[in-house]
Amino acid sequence: MILYQIPLLILTMGLVYIFIAPSEPYIFSLFFKLVPMFLILIYAFKRLPRKKSNIHWLLISGLIFGIVGHVTAHWFLVGLSAFFVGHLFYMAGFLSVWKFGKVRFAMILPISVYGFFMGNELLVALNTSGNEVLIIPIILYLIVTLLMLWSAIMTGNRWAILGSLLFVISDSILSLNIFIASVPNSEALIMSAYYAAQFFIIHSLGTIVGENKRIVW
Repeated sequence: MILYQIPLLILTMGLVYIFIAPSEPYIFSLFFKLVPMFLILIYAFKRLPRKKSNIHWLLISGLIFGIVGHVTAHWFLVGLSAFFVGHLFYMAGFLSVWKFGKVRFAMILPISVYGFFMGNELLVALNTSGNEVLIIPIILYLIVTLLMLWSAIMTGNRWAILGSLLFVISDSILSLNIFIASVPNSEALIMSAYYAAQFFIIHSLGTIVGENKRIVW
C-alpha cells in the first residue's frame, strides 16, 4: 500500500467508527474502534527509517499498549494501566532524543499549572462521588500524561508535540465527561483527538531523530 494512502484510510475508518458504526453489539463496535489503530500500527512500520534506533521501537511499543488499552477499556483500571504504560514508552522514547532549550524546558511551568488545576478538579469530583479508590491511579495517570507532553516538547519535533498535546486534550475531555460534568459530543471529540494524537506521534517516527539535531529554540 502506498504510504500516503494509509493516512487517508485511517481518517476514513476513524470517521466510520465515530459517526457511523453502531455502538451495539460491543464486539462489533470494538472492531471498528480498533481498525484505525491497527492501520496506524501498519503506518508505523512504513514510517521506520532504514537506520533504526531505540526511540522507534519505544514509540511503537507505546502504540501497541494503546491498542491493548482499547481492548481492555471496559475494565477501567486495566485499560487505564495499559494506556499508562503506553505513555511511559512514549516518554522514554522522547527523552532518549531530547535536546535542552530554555523555552522548551520552561514549558514545564504552564503544564504544571494545568496539571494542578485539573488534578484539583478531579480530586474534588472523585471525593464527592465516592470514588476515592480511583484518586491515586487517575492522578498518577494525569502526571505521566503531562510529563509525556513535556518530554515531547523537549524533542522539538512538531509532530511529536502536536500528537502529545492532542493526547492531553483527549484525556482531559474524557476525564471531564466521566468525573466532572457532561461534555456535549464528548465521544466524537475524544476519539477524534485520540486518533489524531496516535497518528501524529507515529508520523514523527521518520523525522524525530534528524529534526532534533536542527532545533535551536
